[in-house]
Amino acid sequence: MAVGNIIDSCGTCPPCLAGRENWCRRFPTLTYGNTDPKDGLVTRGGYSSEYVLPAKFTYHLPDGLDPAGAAPLMCAGITTYSPMKRWGVGPGKSVGIVGMGGLGHIALKLAHALGAEVVQFTRSEDKADEARALGADDVVLSTDEKQMAAQTGRFDFILDTVGAPHSVEPYMGALGMDGTLCVVGIPEGAIEVNPLSLIQGAKTLAGAGSGGTVETREMLDFCAEHGITAEIELMRPDQINEALGRLARNDVRFRFVLDMTAQRQ
Repeated sequence: MAVGNIIDSCGTCPPCLAGRENWCRRFPTLTYGNTDPKDGLVTRGGYSSEYVLPAKFTYHLPDGLDPAGAAPLMCAGITTYSPMKRWGVGPGKSVGIVGMGGLGHIALKLAHALGAEVVQFTRSEDKADEARALGADDVVLSTDEKQMAAQTGRFDFILDTVGAPHSVEPYMGALGMDGTLCVVGIPEGAIEVNPLSLIQGAKTLAGAGSGGTVETREMLDFCAEHGITAEIELMRPDQINEALGRLARNDVRFRFVLDMTAQRQ
């Protein structure tokens, strides 16, 4: 069984009735750092020893998916799968992935499995070989002005997974006519875009976040079919401070997963 980053919703608003509970008008109950409206307690995510939640927010973990590698799929996986499905990522489409961290590396795997031409944008030259190993057809160093200029008008869809402040203007220029740049990372501060970047080529700047129960089940089945899991490092509970310290130093390839079963042994 798997539990995602949403464990409840109102169940009666139009998004909930459409199986898109992530846009619940009451706001969904999150797995972590949220107050459960039913009992008033704070949800504690993976630090919890047990969970009580509606059955519709639990998911069968398909055979063949390693539970540890599948754990990040329940947040990062659905967050990147949902917009790619909505905007028709697949054969004949050219797709750019901005950032190759916890979200980006899963997005890269998904876009490749969906059949698109996939280009990884990264600031780190040392990630190029790894990006190709994960399914990138091409890698572009976003700090290289010549490489970026060569991308003008290339992409149908770009998924921006970066959580740090950065300019989206270079990526708007990389979109082709009617192209979409979708933001799923949450950097601090406002996103600034020149209106002409949208007007010229009838481009779209969009956003997405998580997914509902219908898409989450679909995502898990898709990942099982294509053997997709996150690249992880499994940590014991007594290593949590070490993991947080390394995370602050950006020293993780690409997700830490906490093995709470070690606490019970």
